[in-house]
Amino acid sequence: MLTEKEMLNLAERYLKRKAEFGGSDIEVVILTEEIIKKYYGSIYYYQSKEFILTGNINKALTPGTPFLVEKSSGRVVAFASAMSLENNIKSYENGTMTPSLYSYWYPDEDRFDYK
Repeated sequence: MLTEKEMLNLAERYLKRKAEFGGSDIEVVILTEEIIKKYYGSIYYYQSKEFILTGNINKALTPGTPFLVEKSSGRVVAFASAMSLENNIKSYENGTMTPSLYSYWYPDEDRFDYK
């Protein structure tokens, strides 16, 4: 089982990797006051650092869809931006998430996958 600090480190690595993969140079920060803790992991919100510092809505990330770091494996689960967080959590918990090519990130292998 991972600690909260280890999960946060993985969340930060995921955001950096996601930015590299997507070709973005926007610096993002995790909104630590909004972390949702579940028995199976933690859900993280994030936003552009420039928006946080300036409040300039033109610098905001939309959507900044939350994601989950699983406590047991460290796998990152990307939630769907077209669904509410509540529905994303329900579909994760009952195993009915619709997979996409980038649904999961495996940090030990540094790969994105749909399963």
